[in-house]
Amino acid sequence: MKNTFVLFGRLITHITRSPETIVSAMVQPVLIMLLFVFVFGGAIKASLPEGVNYVNFQLPGILIMAIAYNTSYTALRMFGDRQKGIFNRFNSMPISRSSALWAHVLASVTSSLFTLAITFISALIIGFRSGANIIEWLAAAAILILLTLTLTWVAIIPGLAAKTSEGASFLAFPLVFLPLFSSAFAPTDTMPKALRLFAENQPMTSIVETIRALLNSQPVGSDIWTALAWCVGIMAAAWFFAMRVYMRRI
Repeated sequence: MKNTFVLFGRLITHITRSPETIVSAMVQPVLIMLLFVFVFGGAIKASLPEGVNYVNFQLPGILIMAIAYNTSYTALRMFGDRQKGIFNRFNSMPISRSSALWAHVLASVTSSLFTLAITFISALIIGFRSGANIIEWLAAAAILILLTLTLTWVAIIPGLAAKTSEGASFLAFPLVFLPLFSSAFAPTDTMPKALRLFAENQPMTSIVETIRALLNSQPVGSDIWTALAWCVGIMAAAWFFAMRVYMRRI
């Protein structure tokens, strides 16, 4: 555990010395939020129930995209360490082989939490308001952290398996677009039948609906169990394959 935190400190130092990465991870979700609220929001709001605040409606999707942006950078950092032989160097030392891997996971969660905070502040400025109590806030935060862990383990796989940095980025980047094909930004009943079928049954929709209900102090129903099942199942599968690739290649 001590070795993991030492290597985690190394990654945080590298991240803070890369201001362009920090700015990109923070700015892109905020720009997308502004785009949807002020450019597309007027048209989309017509399909929402009367009185629904569109900032509140789309915020869960933006938060998920913010996490996905950060995890795509995790894939690039993993690839960089592998290409530079950093993992091999660490493995020659008397430390656990998985320490370096877990350090990347912790760094991803930390940077994602920072980006989520910036996104929340930006949402408050443009009109987000929540009637959630402390339990609902904590539940929403827990699901976001669980999702961060899930997407991080998914992103680690291309970071370890890709042959180029472009490949690592390309294979991880679809995570960013998956929320667009869900109920994050528009009701699914406005979509064509085939797209609606996909949107209603893909992982991000249940996660979006759960976070949206919690932040707006509404009943979550069965969505929360579906969201948790998706996150745990995907994370377990991603962890298994990531560890196999790691042990084989490093």
